[in-house]
Amino acid sequence: MKVVILCGGKGTRMSELTQDLPKPLVPVGEKPLIWHIMKLYYHYGFNDFVLLLGYKGDKIKEYFIDYAWKNHSFTLNTRSGEIQLKNKPENWTITLLDTGLETMTGSRIKQAEELIGKETFMLTYGDGLSDINLHELMKYHQEKGAIATVTGINKKSQFGTLTVNNGMAESFQEKTASEGLINGGFFVLNHEVFQYLQDDENCVFEQEPLMNLAKDGQLSVYEHNGFWTAIDTYKNVLEINEMWKQGKQLWKVWR
Repeated sequence: MKVVILCGGKGTRMSELTQDLPKPLVPVGEKPLIWHIMKLYYHYGFNDFVLLLGYKGDKIKEYFIDYAWKNHSFTLNTRSGEIQLKNKPENWTITLLDTGLETMTGSRIKQAEELIGKETFMLTYGDGLSDINLHELMKYHQEKGAIATVTGINKKSQFGTLTVNNGMAESFQEKTASEGLINGGFFVLNHEVFQYLQDDENCVFEQEPLMNLAKDGQLSVYEHNGFWTAIDTYKNVLEINEMWKQGKQLWKVWR
C-alpha cells in the first residue's frame, strides 16, 4: 500500500527556516521532519512512499539521493567508486513526484492518480507528528467502508473541524476556531476519492472534496487520543526540538 505525503507547501509561517529549506526538511533532533513521518509508517510495515513535491522539491530529492551514504558508515573503493554500506538502510521505495510550485493540496493528490491506480492508499501531511496506531486506523477504515477516513484530534485550533455522528462525518469545516475534532491528517483513501478532486491547480483537498465526502456520507473519522502535533510555525519547531532534547519523543514508536 502506498503512502502519499504532501511535501509541496512553502512553509511561510516558519520563514526563518524555510527560506533555505522546504518544510519537510526542517530538522527535528538530528533528522528532518519527513524522516520522522516515514519512520512511523515504516514501523507499521508501510515502505512504499510517494512524495508530492513543490517548493524547493529539489532539496528533498537531494536528501534522498544522498541518504544512504550520509546516514551510514561505509567502505569506499576509490578505484571503482563502489560503496559498501556498513549498516543496512531502511527498505524504502520512494517516488518523488513534482506537482508544481503553486499547486493546492487536492490538485497535488490528483496528479498521483495514475500512480495509485485502483488501490487504497494512505495520505498525510509533511508536517505532522503522532504516535497513531496505523494498523488500527486501517482496520477502522475497512470496518466503516467509506471512501475516506480522516484522523480526528480533539483540540481547539484553526484547523478544519469535523462534526461526527457514530463514527461518520456529518460535516467538515475548514479553519474554524471552535472546540471539537480537527483534521489531524493521517488519511486512508479508496481510489474513488479521485472523483472528488479536480485537475485544476486550485483544488484544495480540505475544502470542497472533504466537504462533499462528508455530505455524501463517505468520510469516516478515526478518533486519535494520543500524541499529535502539527509543525506549523517556527515556535512549533523550537517546542518539538526541546521535547526531543529532553527525551520526550512521544511520536517515536520505533526503536
